[in-house]
Amino acid sequence: MLEILYQDQDLVAINKPHGLLVHRTKIARDASEFSIQLLRDQIGQTVYPVHRLDRKTSGVLLFALSPDINSAMQAQFMEGLVKKQYLCIVRGFTADETTIDYALTLDDGKVQDAVTHFKTISKSEINLPQGKFETSRYSLIDVSPETGRMHQIRKHMAHLRHPIIGDRPHGCNKQNKLFLEKFNMNTMMLHARQLQFIHPVTKLDLTINASMKSEFLRMIDSLKLDYSQY
Repeated sequence: MLEILYQDQDLVAINKPHGLLVHRTKIARDASEFSIQLLRDQIGQTVYPVHRLDRKTSGVLLFALSPDINSAMQAQFMEGLVKKQYLCIVRGFTADETTIDYALTLDDGKVQDAVTHFKTISKSEINLPQGKFETSRYSLIDVSPETGRMHQIRKHMAHLRHPIIGDRPHGCNKQNKLFLEKFNMNTMMLHARQLQFIHPVTKLDLTINASMKSEFLRMIDSLKLDYSQY
């Protein structure tokens, strides 16, 4: 059963698990279950995803329950009216707070402006040797993308040389291998914690929160990061 975070006659939101696709895609032929199918069967209604989360990203995933509501919500996303907040674990010690204003290039060569804000929640240095280093450093950060480009957070953190743990292909292969060998962990440490938007019918402000999944919590504990404020 999917964890339903919010539901009314117009919208439904779930806390998507790591590893679950939103919908069927040619690039993941190994998958047999999808958020759309599972949620439709669970609530007995057709659902329309108004945005996307990567397969290995967990957290708030919003669906509309009619084509009109779907169009209204997609317009909010396109106009930048939806506030998104993510948590992620990255390699190294990040700045206390910063803004990344770095354009991203699509596969077809098109360049898109992209802006991401983040602040550091916690930093840790643990006894985990790698290469010439005796210890390893990690940060837990709170990320708010201002724009909504494909893989924006993943690409921006890689650009800063603070790749998200478990990210492929934008992350660090050596770091990902270390986590697989040391912690038996190959999930990407990116969690969509919160969505804020205006309800398309009631016109009221709506905030939906999603708690971190067990694998994310396990890594926070293993890396001795502090998330007490969350």
